[in-house]
Amino acid sequence: MINATEQLDFLIDYLIEERGEEIDVPQDYHSKRGLLRSLMNVRPPLKISDEFLRVQDEFLTAETSNKTLTSPQDIKEVNGKIKLWQGDITTLKVDAIVNAANSKLLGCFIPQHNCIDNVIHSAAGVQLRGECDRIMQMQGHDESVGTAKITGAYNLPSGHVIHTVGPQIPYGSQPTDTDCEDLKSCYLSCLEIAGEYNLESIAFCCISTGVFNFPKDLAAEIAIGTVTEYLKSNETTLKHVIFNVFTDEDYLIYKEHFNG
Repeated sequence: MINATEQLDFLIDYLIEERGEEIDVPQDYHSKRGLLRSLMNVRPPLKISDEFLRVQDEFLTAETSNKTLTSPQDIKEVNGKIKLWQGDITTLKVDAIVNAANSKLLGCFIPQHNCIDNVIHSAAGVQLRGECDRIMQMQGHDESVGTAKITGAYNLPSGHVIHTVGPQIPYGSQPTDTDCEDLKSCYLSCLEIAGEYNLESIAFCCISTGVFNFPKDLAAEIAIGTVTEYLKSNETTLKHVIFNVFTDEDYLIYKEHFNG
């Protein structure tokens, strides 16, 4: 059994050799870890060796096991089945986490970008991009706004990832009625997939409020309203619906909506 540093060196060397480039590898562990993430981020969904996947999975699983993981039962309800939790969505032990994807559905290719799409793919491993690519190849066209697809979660503690494409708002503009309906459709599409797969817990990120520029307060209002109405009006296997926020600003916005 090789240690984490040896695993890291192996994974970096493999990906550099695959690229056929000369890349200076830093000496310290933290910088090496950043390089590995970057190489994974920019890697297209190509075939990869079983040995790479074995080492990668051992490495990422060990990283996950060293994090503080949170189950739905650890989170207090704010309204029936609905819960609010602030933290890293890749540490949630739920049946599915929701990823705010783009229309290509292949994850973020910008090295170490801080968007949730990049964070989820980086923690899951290269298999996630591969599965998304197979889905898109079969589909034959970009994913439509407001729709969703489900995949495995690989090295994440969740059971699945549900990828949905939210509306993108031009900078300086306000969402149209169509944009609001599209955002609502994102939440409904994810909830319907959860029902199809008999999932009991799902964690939503703040869809479209990052680089897609949807106003945070309005997005929270649509998210909470859509989920609340769905749970009231539909029979569902879902027992826990978690709104996952990362920033203090988003937490306060959601808290105010629940308290209001």
